[in-house]
Amino acid sequence: MSLPRIQPRVVRRNLQLPVYDFLIPTLPQPSRRRFLSTTPKQNATVSTSSSSPADSSKPQPKRKPLTKEQRDFLSSALRVNQAGELAACLIYTAQTPPIINAHPHLRPLMAHMYAQEEGHFNTFNSLIAKHRVRPTALYPLWSVLATGLGWSTAVMGREAAMACTEAVETEIGGHYNNQIRTLLEIFEQWEAEGYEVGEELQNLVKTLRRIRDEELEHLDHAVDNDAKKAEPHWLLTGVIRLGCRGAIWVSERV
Repeated sequence: MSLPRIQPRVVRRNLQLPVYDFLIPTLPQPSRRRFLSTTPKQNATVSTSSSSPADSSKPQPKRKPLTKEQRDFLSSALRVNQAGELAACLIYTAQTPPIINAHPHLRPLMAHMYAQEEGHFNTFNSLIAKHRVRPTALYPLWSVLATGLGWSTAVMGREAAMACTEAVETEIGGHYNNQIRTLLEIFEQWEAEGYEVGEELQNLVKTLRRIRDEELEHLDHAVDNDAKKAEPHWLLTGVIRLGCRGAIWVSERV
């Protein structure tokens, strides 16, 4: 009697020995950066680069540093503009109570012009602080004179108050135009030499233009409200304009 043959079963085991990472020597790996292709999604590929190539297609802007004369001009411009907007706020502050008491319909107009002047003043306050420009040393004097001018012309009547606005805004409009013209001449010179004008200076010119236009708007409001009927118009506006020119000249320097 023969015994049945038993087929031996072979059991295969995949024996895996533990591998300890800290025993494997660390080899330096090349740096690889992934750049997504700009082709459509279905054809998009991922490219790799072992280095970060310089973007030669976008040259660095070429900027020319300001000269001492140009820095002095900008400092004096910000200083005198801040002083002028302070004076404008004080003039309207002093004029408003007498004017709206006698002419209540002018309340919205006076509030509108004051709000714009306050915005101008805040703008130059920020620029003065940002660029560390010294304000005028004659703040107290200009404050007293501006308040006195506003109150006295308002007491003289609506026409005199509007003539004051006409005279002040005529000088201020021309003053801002001169600053804008000087900056544009600097920009033109830089561009002719192959230099690029910085965004900050371009924004300054935009700000000056906006403020100038709002000041000239006040001039139009004054003329529309009988500024020319003030008596004597030529003397009143002539004295105020002369005072403005003197205040601008001094504030640019002191």
